[in-house]
Amino acid sequence: MTVPAVDAMPVDETHDPALRSWVASANGHSDFPIQNLPLGIFSVAEDTPRPGVAIGDAILDLAGCADANILPPPFAEICRAPTLNALMALAPADRRRLRAWLSRMLSDAQVGAGAGLASMLHDAAACTMHLPARIGDYTDFYVGIHHANNVGRQFRPDNPLLPNYKYVPIGYHGRASSIRPSGEPLVRPRGQQRVGDAAAPVFGPTERLDYELELAVWIGEGNRLGEPIAIDDAARHIAGLSLFNDWSARDLQAWEYQPLGPFLAKNFHSSVSPWVVTMEALAPFRVAQPPRPEGDPAPLPYLLDPADQARGALAITLEVSIVTAAMRAAGAAPFRLSRGPATNMYWTIAQMVAHHASNGCNLNPGDLLGTGTISAPTRDGFGSLLEISGGGRTPVQLDNGETRSFVEDGDEIVMRAVASAGDYIPIGFGECRAVVTSAPSAIREGSSASP
Repeated sequence: MTVPAVDAMPVDETHDPALRSWVASANGHSDFPIQNLPLGIFSVAEDTPRPGVAIGDAILDLAGCADANILPPPFAEICRAPTLNALMALAPADRRRLRAWLSRMLSDAQVGAGAGLASMLHDAAACTMHLPARIGDYTDFYVGIHHANNVGRQFRPDNPLLPNYKYVPIGYHGRASSIRPSGEPLVRPRGQQRVGDAAAPVFGPTERLDYELELAVWIGEGNRLGEPIAIDDAARHIAGLSLFNDWSARDLQAWEYQPLGPFLAKNFHSSVSPWVVTMEALAPFRVAQPPRPEGDPAPLPYLLDPADQARGALAITLEVSIVTAAMRAAGAAPFRLSRGPATNMYWTIAQMVAHHASNGCNLNPGDLLGTGTISAPTRDGFGSLLEISGGGRTPVQLDNGETRSFVEDGDEIVMRAVASAGDYIPIGFGECRAVVTSAPSAIREGSSASP
């Protein structure tokens, strides 16, 4: 019998609201206080990318800690790797042990100084962030029920949700090779689109480029081919979360999605924030999954676990903003497009994992699952411009007088998120951002701007 997943993620001394760090910028930091300690891959100048931990405005070099022989023995080698895959594959108990060590080292000034940690801190603004993991596979889900309803109404006003939605965590297999870290520009994609009632499509740049506000779910320990993951064990296979923007070309999508679903309209670029907020850090922010509306079917037994229903949702607030080229030139602040809670997900992340592996599909450390667009019931919480603008019929009015129905060249989309609950110190995810361009030369392979 498997151990209930919630037992693998207890609230402990590392979440203590009174905990402070000798890294001064961490105390009161909006994203990376000592209660967070997210993992990422960074480099300084032309150095080799290596694992690090965000602490305030600094990054602790885990490879440097390994080279100085101060890391607990089991972690030294995997902290020298250029990706987080091996760290993600650790059992939750081992991840907690590493987290406890980091918390102690960064909160106790005497211990931290004795270990020489100060010399292993880097100014985050001077570092380059990279993809956290080598992503072998990527699957995008569709668990935001308000998004599904909003989009469905544009095509099927009387029946927005297809019959399977409330039984199956819908998803499709995406393109892992085009996932890029936050800060890397996006080149406007080209493809076939049908204009009006024309008999034949045309080929050219998308005119309906859109963002999708999502969470990225990083797989930790995998499973063998043919061996499903039980719902009460699924949380143990999740290493952490990041922000995710699954860019979409809506006009290409409308032409090509039947009969097999998303293809070129989705696989040209997806942006992910570089810091992985671990499930251990998120333990205080796990809340009850909202009850299903009256009349909705209960999940089938393989997707139903009382513990997951009690603590499988996430007290995370997400928001998305835009900075146009004109706003950037004027030094204007970003314009917030929407804000809403992650509890608007119809399925939990554990249900996503359990369903994905239910047919025996093998998941591997570093695989990425997108939640799908997370929208709220009202326009101020919609997670895409397709919804906010009503398919382009009601453009968004920005503070500087500009309007937007879809994303234009020079626009930068910025996503942020914060987990908060009760008296616990809120923790953030950093930013997931990208500027849209028509110039392929703007792309820098495999790297991003500093966090």
